[in-house]
Amino acid sequence: MTDPTPLSSLSSALADVVARTAPSVVSVHSHRSRATGFVWKGGLIVTADEALADEGEVEIGLPDGSRAAATIAGRDHTTDIALLRTDAAVTPVKLAATVPPLGTLAIVVATNRDTPSAALGMVSASGNGWRSLRGGEIDARIELDVRLRASQQGGLALDASGAAFGMAVLGPRRVLVIPTATIERVAAQLETRGRIARGYLGLGLQPVRLDDGLGAMVMNVDKAGPSAAAGIRQGDVIVAVNDQKLSGVRALSRTLGPSSVGAVVDVAARRGGEPVSFKVTVGERPEA
Repeated sequence: MTDPTPLSSLSSALADVVARTAPSVVSVHSHRSRATGFVWKGGLIVTADEALADEGEVEIGLPDGSRAAATIAGRDHTTDIALLRTDAAVTPVKLAATVPPLGTLAIVVATNRDTPSAALGMVSASGNGWRSLRGGEIDARIELDVRLRASQQGGLALDASGAAFGMAVLGPRRVLVIPTATIERVAAQLETRGRIARGYLGLGLQPVRLDDGLGAMVMNVDKAGPSAAAGIRQGDVIVAVNDQKLSGVRALSRTLGPSSVGAVVDVAARRGGEPVSFKVTVGERPEA
């Protein structure tokens, strides 16, 4: 028997990593959508919210080839995390609280057409936390140089030692990883509350350009909302929040994360061209 080569040793090690993780990975079927999920805790499965249909029944494909019913325990569009509940007994995966360094090998263990799949790539970006376009707080920026099919969204991203450092999802022109810290934080809230608390001002805003910068005109006010209680009216133009000039309506929305609920913010506005100010206690966004 010939001695193993470095390449064959690496191949065997990667295959072993995939084999150890695959029993915790399931396929997710919702309406006409297919995705991947993994068992976070007994009876609870994490998957990519973007790949989950908005209506219809949910079913999961188990590692043994059978299928089981599942229900949506909660979902958070801003971090792309959804939590499913099932009675099926599948081994949970242990998530590692690590952020892999730039240039390290990464393996995505997922499913494709109900069959276990694996993809090998490299960590092409590794950095500090960031805020998604929908306002979600992501604890670390991790990008992978790997090709991923839509049905593989929600798969586990592993390092070469087999440590699961997050969930792989399809971002704009790149594959992103929702890191373990974000999954643990969001999934725990979805398990207990079914949703993530978000800040709420109770305003409908339209961006307007002013002589000295940008503003946001109040188009409508929720009469039961926090801004109405503070005295803001339709037609007011918001120009600054907490002494920071407004950079846009979307930027303002992004500041209304979970930690903003209950905070008191100073809102500077103009009413009929005259400056006015308000103290608004940020509320919790009501369920849709």
